[in-house]
Amino acid sequence: MAIANNYPMGTPKSGDLLLGTSIPAVNTNEKPTTRNFGIGDVASLINTGFAGGYKVYTALLTQAGNTNPPVATIMQNTLGGTIVWTRTGPGAYTATIADVLFTLNKTMVFINGGSATATANIEWASPTTATVTIDTTADSVLTGASIEIRVYV
Repeated sequence: MAIANNYPMGTPKSGDLLLGTSIPAVNTNEKPTTRNFGIGDVASLINTGFAGGYKVYTALLTQAGNTNPPVATIMQNTLGGTIVWTRTGPGAYTATIADVLFTLNKTMVFINGGSATATANIEWASPTTATVTIDTTADSVLTGASIEIRVYV
């Protein structure tokens, strides 16, 4: 038997393999099986939700001017759709996704104003399964504001 800590350390790549044991579903006649798992597949499982996990959209938002929508610098998006930001009024913005991905009672938003000097209460709502709204009460309040939209599975 090999001693695992005698092997050199490495930096995993998405295409690398990880040795593990696949556990069959409960109440089946199958036996646990030792197999190779792709590092990319393991990362995808972690990022897209499993057994209580969530999918996520994380971005930095900046909004300037009286008519402009927020501009998003996307850091991660595992929702499976593209979010389009629009300005619906002073300090009011809507994130719209083409598919029905914002599950009612399972969507949560974390947001702050970023480095903007203006202070405001920032409120959010998910009025439909395709939109999330943000209300900052005034324009030009979001400067590098971090936003995370989580949709729990």
